[in-house]
This record gives sequence, structure tokens and C-alpha cells, in this order.
Amino acid sequence: MKSYLNNIGIKSKNAFKSLGGTSLKKKNNVLETYIKSLKTNKNKIIKENLKDIRLCKRQELIDRLIIDNKKIENIRSSINEIIKFKDPLGKVIEKWKRPNNLIIKKVTVPIGVIGVIYESRPNVTSDVSALCLKSGNVAILRGGSESLNSNRILANLFRTSLSNNNIDKNCVQFIDKTNRKIVDFLLSNMSNYIDVVVPRGGKGLVKKVKKLSKVNVIGHLEGNCHVYVDKDADLNMAKKVVLNSKMRRTSICGAAETLLVHNKCLKSHALPIIRELILSGCEILVDKKINSYFKNKLKLAEEKDWQTEYLLPKISIKSVNRVEDAIAHILKYGTMHTDAIITQNYKTAKIFLDGINSSIAVHNASTQFADGGEFGFGGEIGISTNKLPPRGPVGINQLTSYKYMVLGKGTIRPI
Repeated sequence: MKSYLNNIGIKSKNAFKSLGGTSLKKKNNVLETYIKSLKTNKNKIIKENLKDIRLCKRQELIDRLIIDNKKIENIRSSINEIIKFKDPLGKVIEKWKRPNNLIIKKVTVPIGVIGVIYESRPNVTSDVSALCLKSGNVAILRGGSESLNSNRILANLFRTSLSNNNIDKNCVQFIDKTNRKIVDFLLSNMSNYIDVVVPRGGKGLVKKVKKLSKVNVIGHLEGNCHVYVDKDADLNMAKKVVLNSKMRRTSICGAAETLLVHNKCLKSHALPIIRELILSGCEILVDKKINSYFKNKLKLAEEKDWQTEYLLPKISIKSVNRVEDAIAHILKYGTMHTDAIITQNYKTAKIFLDGINSSIAVHNASTQFADGGEFGFGGEIGISTNKLPPRGPVGINQLTSYKYMVLGKGTIRPI
């Protein structure tokens, strides 16, 4: 295992060196080749994916795991958007002149080798490969065992696209082994090769990565997302947004897990929203005040529910006296991921948006827009709730670092 992973690390470092100076046109040619390859090999991809689905023992992962014709087209569309982006490298972020006539420029550069550890979603293989290449980085991919066959074929098709365009195929490497100790070694013993690790998966995976990793980590531990329905919310808008935030896809990190409702609109707003959720198949847990409107027939939420990311058709609902109480609840139980307010009162909205510490703060829209593609990034390598940048969806421009270029004319510093 040690020899296998060190060999991957060496190949990645060499690939990164060879990628330097590669033209944007040549990188885009790789992506165009890959888009065509996905279409040509569509049936093979679906066949490999069906193997994973048949072997998968965790029912809750199936939705994330499935690759069908529509998902292949979505992957192709995502990569096509990435092709359209300008080169993120060599951008002058700032430029200034000092009194001694030195010119200083802050210029974007690639990060280097990015290790991505992920579960279930095979589309991550394509998204990460495309985003890393376009931003001048190389990728080491370690997908979950439940999606091994799907990830393998997608990675191999990308590597072939690299080779066909005379770029080192090791710009993307897929760890084709399922030994769990591989992740431990990757995190603890490959800091000489890997510059950044991105975990994409459940709480257990992310917690493990943050605990063991000896390199920088970009990611989030949980997506305990909230929607607050204010007393000045439009009812039809509130129903539509809450239902979408919770039920569009319950298994993603941007799905709402807690609904907060102002006390002054419990009867007018909470009741119809709760009924809509129940009709849609959502399990409801409420506080005592809301339960009184339902003759105490609903299940009561406990303390643990306010801090739980269900990733299921299940939601906890709480009444609050004012927007400041909603903010206090989110600051106590939230995970700095995505939180939303529904209100027509823009003063209240500003209090909420300024008050929460979320990486994505939303007004009058679904929490399920917490996605790099929806932000116009073409895709994402993950969502970061770190206080230091990058925060939120990590797309192509967030996969760069910078360096300072100091330009003089024989300039020396006085003694």
C-alpha cells in the first residue's frame, strides 16, 4: 500500500510540473474530448454503474449513486460550462506602485496536487477532474467503494482524453483500491505530495479527514441548514421555498433540516406549510407550541433534533419570537453551511443575513441552491464552511492561490 500510494504521489508531482505552461486551448481540448467520450461510452458507463447499484447495501446512497442518461447529460453540460470560463491563472488580483518605484503585483497561480476523498456520487470524478485541469492543478481521487466501477470508468475516460491531447494522463489519478487504511495513509503520510485535501461525504468521513490530515483541508463537517419564515413572509412563496429546500433532494448537504417560524404567523403560515410537508411524505417533529395547533398529535422535537443533519424526508420545526431568536438558534445549532430567510421585509432580511455566520446566506430562495453549478461555477469540488477562504462552493476560481511579483529596475533597499 505504501509503495502504491507513494508512486501515485510521485506521478502527481511530475504531472503538475509538466502541466505548467500548458495553454488554455489545449486544456479545453481535453475537456471537449471528454464530453464526446462520455456520449460515445454512455452505455458502458451505465453498465458499470448498474454493477455498483446492485452491490450497494446502503439504500440511502442509491439516489446519489445512480447514473442514467439524464445524469450523463448533466455531467457533459457541467463540463461544457467549465470550458467557457476564462483562464483562472495569471490574473492580476491587485497591482500597485511603491514610493521607491517598485511595482508589486498579486497574481493567481495553481495550488498544486489536490486529493479528493468522496462517497457515492460518481459525478464528482468528472467535476473534480475538469475543474482541476482547467485551474492548472492535478487530482488524486479516492472514491467510495460503493461507486468503484462507476468512478473507475469515468476516471479512465478522462485519463484517455488527457493522453489523446498529449498531456500527462497522471494529471488525474484514481485510487483503484478499497482498503480503508488507504485513506489513513493518504492523510497522514503524503504531505510531501498533496497540497490540499477535500473530503466530500458524510460526517464520519469529514471528521476523520480533519482529525488525521497533515495537509490543509477544504470542506464542511455537516450541512445542518435552516429556513426561517418571518411574520412578513409571503405565504405562497414560503410554502414553495420550504418544500423545495427540504424535499427536492433530501440527501444533499444543502437540504433544509430545521424550519423556524415566527410566532405571529404560526396559524397563517406554519400550519399550511406543515400540511404540505406531510402530504409530500415528510416526517415532522415540532415544539410544544406548534403541536398545540395539531391537538398534540405530532411528534415532539428533542434537543438532539436541532443539531441533526437528517439527510432524509424529515424536518424539525420550532417557533421563535423574533428574527434575533432565529439567528441565535442558527448560531447555536447551525454548521455555517446554508441558511435562509423568507420575508418581504428587507430590513429584517438584512438583520438575518448580517447576523448568521453561514458560508451561504439566502433571502427568499431555496437552500438547495448551495451548489457550485447553480452559482455559475460550472461545477464544484466541494463546499467549504471554513472561516478562512475559500468559503461556500469551491469552483474554478477558488482552486487558485496567488504569489506576489515584485518588479524593480536594479532597486535596492537602503541600509
